[in-house]
Amino acid sequence: MKVLLDTCVWGGVKKALESAGYDVVWTGDWSEDPGDREILAQAYQENRILVTLDKNFGELAIVYKNPHHGIIRLVNLSTQEQVEIL
Repeated sequence: MKVLLDTCVWGGVKKALESAGYDVVWTGDWSEDPGDREILAQAYQENRILVTLDKNFGELAIVYKNPHHGIIRLVNLSTQEQVEIL
């Protein structure tokens, strides 16, 4: 599975998912934040599921009909719970 982790997701989640065999990109590794629209577009172009804590991506997908390959929003979870759920 291919995943794009938003910057707000703890970077340790990337390491845990990679250890489990997932193809992971974390926006925290990027030199600058291109903004939510570009992050969602990048995930779509690379056939990645976007994982975030932000609700803005749901609005972009539903209200503005931006294409995507799935969005997982992690809410009120510890970093360990984020790893376990993903």
